[in-house]
Amino acid sequence: MVANQQIYWHTTVQMPDDKNLTPIPAKVDVAIIGGGYTGLSAARTLAKRGVKVVVLEAETIGWGASSRNGGMTLTGLKVGMATIVKKYGRDLAKQLFQSSLDSVNTVEQIIKEENIDCGFSRCGHLLTANKPKHYDALKEEVEFMAKEFNHNVRLVSPQDLKSEIGSDIYHGALVDEVSGGLNPAQYVVGLAGAAEKAGAMLCARARVHRLERREKRFVVETERGVVEADSVLVATSGYTGNVTRKLQRKIIPIGSFIIATEKLSDELVNELSPKNRMIFDYKHYLNYFRLWDNRMIFGGRAAFFPETTNTIKNSAEILQREMTQVYPQLKNVKVDYVWGGTLDFAFDQMTHVGETDGLFYSLGYAGHGVAMATYLGQTVAEAMLTGNIKEHPFAQFDFPGAPFGLYTGSPWFLPFAGAWHKILDWIE
Repeated sequence: MVANQQIYWHTTVQMPDDKNLTPIPAKVDVAIIGGGYTGLSAARTLAKRGVKVVVLEAETIGWGASSRNGGMTLTGLKVGMATIVKKYGRDLAKQLFQSSLDSVNTVEQIIKEENIDCGFSRCGHLLTANKPKHYDALKEEVEFMAKEFNHNVRLVSPQDLKSEIGSDIYHGALVDEVSGGLNPAQYVVGLAGAAEKAGAMLCARARVHRLERREKRFVVETERGVVEADSVLVATSGYTGNVTRKLQRKIIPIGSFIIATEKLSDELVNELSPKNRMIFDYKHYLNYFRLWDNRMIFGGRAAFFPETTNTIKNSAEILQREMTQVYPQLKNVKVDYVWGGTLDFAFDQMTHVGETDGLFYSLGYAGHGVAMATYLGQTVAEAMLTGNIKEHPFAQFDFPGAPFGLYTGSPWFLPFAGAWHKILDWIE
């Protein structure tokens, strides 16, 4: 039985509210649409360089996926590096992978510089094999990553798994010690404070209704007023709307859902995850989980549709079932919180940055947004200042739309996508 449709992370920090709204400025150098990791990181970077910048957020600052995710800062990308080498070549693949390492370093650096108290720890991640053939693939991954990227990851044999996870359902695992974890709400609040301290204006309840280019400037109409800007950065992720229709047609909003248990005993916590890793499995319809403050935080793509009261309720039941399959010892444990957030997937599951119709963008994090959005907010902001966005590694490949233009921004095909991922898991 689920106690609360409430975001657990929001109970651990005072989230920004809408009580003292910053007025919309008349003119700025850069307007950023979206007050999550990307927008706040970009705003901090620009403001530190003396740029007059405003962040326009439809809800309250940090309201979206930035404060609702699992809090994992991971190496790698959603698409496997072997696939990326085949698709884009070795040189670009190395740049993209290095960006993922740099992204975790960037988060760590910002947290230190800005003194953000969010429990960041380089605890490493554990990728578990759901089937014996997954373990065989992980063996190849260890060799491939060492040879191609000089990046050391380590196999955990089925016999040794108890040293990493208190579950009998997996067939081995892979450890990457470089990844980390944090409290995402505490982090986004700290990042917002850092952006403001640098001189950025953060405007909540400033949903953008209209965006128009007039000669060399943009006119951005929000529900609270109009601002003129020399440049605009679109940082809307899974909440990308029809104000930027061309980008909306390239991004699929996908729901991701999480439950948090009641507090567990130290003994049980130590049994479940002896090294407190960020854990996720090999499936297409994946589960991801970790511990925080003696609670099991267990998430997954329980329903592909974005969060509503119904999808959250249904997801809670699915996730509790999944959690007890992984950890039978949690069968009678109470779930205190359940919530959802909306992720942004591109059709190729890659992250994309660039410029279209004069608008800069960084989109398509596919569940890797904590570190990557922070890093790309910073590097895209720098590229906006130097004018070399086309040289950015994530701007080196096409940003595809739907085949035959069949998608206009409303993801009618999500139930089919969900079913297809379940079929793939069954076949494989």
